[in-house]
Formats: sequence, structure tokens, C-alpha cells
Amino acid sequence: MQPQVTSEVGPLRSVLVHRPGREMNRLTPSNMGELLFDDLIWLERAQAEHDAMTSLMRKRGIEVLYFTDLLTEALEVEDGREEALELVFTERTVGPAALDALRGFAAALAPAELAGMLIEGLTKRELLERIAEPRSAWVSGLGLDDFILAPLPNHLFTRDTSSWIAGGVAVSSMRKPARRRETINQEIVYRLHPRFAGKDIPFWKHGTLDGSATIEGGDIINAGNGALIIGASERTTAQGIERLAQRLFNGGAAREVIVLQIAKKRAQMHLDTIFTMLDEGVFTAYAGLGRVRTQSIRPGARGGLDITVHEAEEMESVIASALGLDEIRILTVPADSLTAEREQWNDGSNLLALEPGVVIAYERNTASNDYFASQGFEVLTIPGNELGRGRGGAHCMTCPIIRDTVSAPRL
Repeated sequence: MQPQVTSEVGPLRSVLVHRPGREMNRLTPSNMGELLFDDLIWLERAQAEHDAMTSLMRKRGIEVLYFTDLLTEALEVEDGREEALELVFTERTVGPAALDALRGFAAALAPAELAGMLIEGLTKRELLERIAEPRSAWVSGLGLDDFILAPLPNHLFTRDTSSWIAGGVAVSSMRKPARRRETINQEIVYRLHPRFAGKDIPFWKHGTLDGSATIEGGDIINAGNGALIIGASERTTAQGIERLAQRLFNGGAAREVIVLQIAKKRAQMHLDTIFTMLDEGVFTAYAGLGRVRTQSIRPGARGGLDITVHEAEEMESVIASALGLDEIRILTVPADSLTAEREQWNDGSNLLALEPGVVIAYERNTASNDYFASQGFEVLTIPGNELGRGRGGAHCMTCPIIRDTVSAPRL
């Protein structure tokens, strides 16, 4: 089937995930902050928790695609290998002296080995087990366990690096340096893997860094009715939102974008850490979000943008209007401030809708889960003691590729 996502809650048919791998064992107390993790992860337990999530989805008939498998298969295409080496190993990243040696080393790897290296990284020790040390001032100055190529543990969060909107895909421009190489891997998959290549799939956005115009998938809600809700956050800027909106409008993939101005801080790095969609016209929000200022972006004259600024008290009506509804529901868990803050930190609002009214959540967020169940939702729980250390839940760890359309709201 052709990739197609027109709603955040339409029945999920195909989803992209990344099962945590050896890149997690590269995290240390000294580098985890730079790699955007708050704690170290027990890999085997994290894999078991991830397997529980994917098993649950498969039991409901959802196709689960593994990123490492797709990257390996894309690298079997010669163009994929050449492009990966040219983009990953450059004079700017490894210096001119080591460039040819590193590209030659990587070119000799089998596709599965190369995919592993592109995700897990490469230390100087591992390089010297295979080739002689390149004559390079940079390489000679590295310790044996220093990274030639840094690991990408945040590949776990497939939501962030790309978003399928209508029949096309937007590959993110990542804000933090630790995540920017993820988009190289992502684009190789989408452009060269047989599942996507030759299907005339439009790229609403490529993953190249656009100065201040950054945008990440965790801030994008594909709300339906041709409307997107996008958070201007720690990771996504207004410039990035405007650029994506213009391309979507030009391609006929959207008719309105609603911008939510949320706090720019680590605990709320993306919109989906505090605000997600559970059903048509139904959202959940962390109590600390409250109501925020919004902007409506619509197509303007001569290919421009028409932008309207709204005050915080208009947030619900602005979203409802964009969805073609008289009203929306925003569910906020009725808990004391201590419980609310704890569960938000543990991704209590980071829910994945498998279909209207059916969501996946971490089992540890009991106050949130009990409340959603009391509101008529089927809450499917998964363990997340290890996965949650990366500050992401089921929504963060999944990138929907195909969803059915939803015919009518179920308020």
C-alpha cells in the first residue's frame, strides 16, 4: 500500500519503529547529557519492553517495520552506500587527512555491518581492529574508546525524525547536533528502499539543517480535516513551521496549520510530551500546559502565508474551527500538582492512538491511565521503566506510515 496519513487517530496499519540496540550501551554518565539522555538504559530490559509494545501492535493487525532492517536493505543499493559515505564522512566531520581511509573502511562493510555502524557509532579501537591508523591529526589525538562516529541512541524515537503527512513525508531538521545525523539515515531509507523508491512520494521537507528553521516530528499533530497542530517548542522554531506550512500548502497536502506556543524547556521538549490526540476532536493535555497563545497559518495571496495571532483563551475554539468542529475536548488528568508533574515526566501524556478511542500508554502512569479509562478509552499498557529513561513514550517511539481515514468524530 502507498504511504498515507491524514489523521493522528485513524486506524493504524503500518508503523516504523527502532528496536534499541548496541548504541544504548555507548551511553555513559559523562556523555549521556550530550546525547540527550537523562539516565543510562539497561539494554536487554529496554528491548523486552519495546518487544512488548510491538507485539501488542502486531496482535491488532498492524504491520511493524524495523528501521535497522530498512536501512540495511537500502544500503544494499549501491547508490545508498555511496550517499551514506559521502554525507557521513566529510572533511567537515573527520577532516581531509582521514577522509579517504574512513570512506574506504566503511565501503568494505557488508550492508548489515554498515547499517549497524551508522546507528551504533564507531570507536577508534574498533576502527584499528580493521585497518591501520590513518595519518590524521584528529584521529591520532583520540583515545581508543573515543568516537570516530558518535552513536545515535535517539533513533529510538522514530516520531521525531520524520512525519508522514497526506501521501508525502517531511524529514525533520533536528535542533540538537546529537540528532542531526539521524536524518541522513532516514532519507536513505525513504529515497532508496524498494518500499518507497519509485513511488512518486513527495518530500515536503528534507533533513538538511536550515539555519534557525528547525522542526521535529514530535511537535507535529496531523489532526485531520487538512489541519496540522504544531508546537513551537525547545526543538521546533516558528521559522521551521512556516517553511513546512508553505510547502504543504503548495503541494495541496494541508489547508491550515495551528501553532501552539509552548514552553521552551527540556521537560517539554516536544508538543507530544504534554499534548496528544486520543480521538477525533479529543486531546489530552498536561495540567501545566494550561491554555497558550496560538497562530493560524493559511495559504495567502501569491503563494504567501496568511497568519492570524490568537490569545490563549481562544486556543480551543481555534483548534475546533480548524478541524471543522463546533467544539473539542481537552482531557486533563484530575491530580495534584506533584502527581501531574511526575506522570508528565514519565510520559503520561505521550499516548499513541491505534484507532479512535484506543491508546497505548506506559503502565506506570496509573493516575492518567485510570482517568482515560473512566472517560471511555481503551488503554493498552506497556512496561516502560527502561524505555522511559530516554524521555519518550509510545507516541515518540512510533512513526505511522499508513493510517486509514476517519469518517466522523466520536466526541
